[in-house]
Amino acid sequence: MDRCIVLVDAGYLLGAAATLLRGDAARSRLSVDHAGLIRQIRDRAETETELPLLRIYWFDGAPDRVPQPEHRRLRVLPRVTVRLGMLTRVAGRVQQKGVDAAMHAQLTELSRHKAASDIVLITGDGDLLPGVMMAKEHGVAMHLWAVQAADGAYNQSEDLVAEADERQLLDRAWLTQVITDPDSAPLEDPVQAAVPEPFAPTEPSGTPQAPCPTPARAPTPGDLARSTPSVALRWSSDSGYVAPDDGVPLLETLTDPRQVWVDREEDLSVSGEPHEVGKIFAARWVERLPHDQVDDLLETLDRECPRIPRSLDGELLRYAARFGTIGNDADISEDHRKQLRAGFWSGVEQSAEALSAPTS
Repeated sequence: MDRCIVLVDAGYLLGAAATLLRGDAARSRLSVDHAGLIRQIRDRAETETELPLLRIYWFDGAPDRVPQPEHRRLRVLPRVTVRLGMLTRVAGRVQQKGVDAAMHAQLTELSRHKAASDIVLITGDGDLLPGVMMAKEHGVAMHLWAVQAADGAYNQSEDLVAEADERQLLDRAWLTQVITDPDSAPLEDPVQAAVPEPFAPTEPSGTPQAPCPTPARAPTPGDLARSTPSVALRWSSDSGYVAPDDGVPLLETLTDPRQVWVDREEDLSVSGEPHEVGKIFAARWVERLPHDQVDDLLETLDRECPRIPRSLDGELLRYAARFGTIGNDADISEDHRKQLRAGFWSGVEQSAEALSAPTS
């Protein structure tokens, strides 16, 4: 058949991208535009093969093979089929099980039934070598795409590279159109960033006058959350830290059953990046506060900043645990907790500003 098919090993693609962009393979710390990534893969495959795309198979691991939010978003995109293997923890490390076997089986079946004349593989796994060799025997042209390696070395099986008919590189410029590292840009000091550069007018002689002093703006809750040292960013639910609840209502009590369903649907489009998750949680909480209590509750929250009231903090952790890229509520990393908290304060700040803005 004169068409092409793409098989994507998501663990390889995103893990190698994380290594290139961050220096480690923690793909959960990347921000990925999955729809944009699929669009780029499709365009590149059709351009390279000069054939229309039949389908993109996305192979990934998931705990108990239960689709995570990113998988639910991917599987409803046109021409995308998601195949899941197991995601397990061995000796403290997360590993995929069954993904390479599923890719091998799919490759073998597609080539045997002549489903496409060209197949693109995005993987580095040498276990697929027998499948590639079989596909070539059935007359399929095999294209192998590699993610640019961080140190210039190979991140693919050399035998697999040698067996491919065509080889292409997914370089940093191509990847960063849809995959970014939210932590790559250092944060400015929020107080200093808020103070404009003093204007120094000149005398007729050209000698600058002394700059006029500019009063510093008081940092907002969002500024504090982003700039406060880690010791102050500890979670109110951390072991050893005991504080009374402040009578702050939970999001659960502010949300009716119909809105729960709407929230779940909206969560399908959330990337799972911790800062974004915290921001969304905060925005929903502020928007649903009783109108006659909004000012008092936000004032209570502001007095406690950067600590989140204990019960609300625990609810934020439970909400974040829905996203497989973050973890479960008992195993959320310290780094992700800080990002969640910073996102929470950012969401509170933006929502509070929106409520106080004059309406036309």
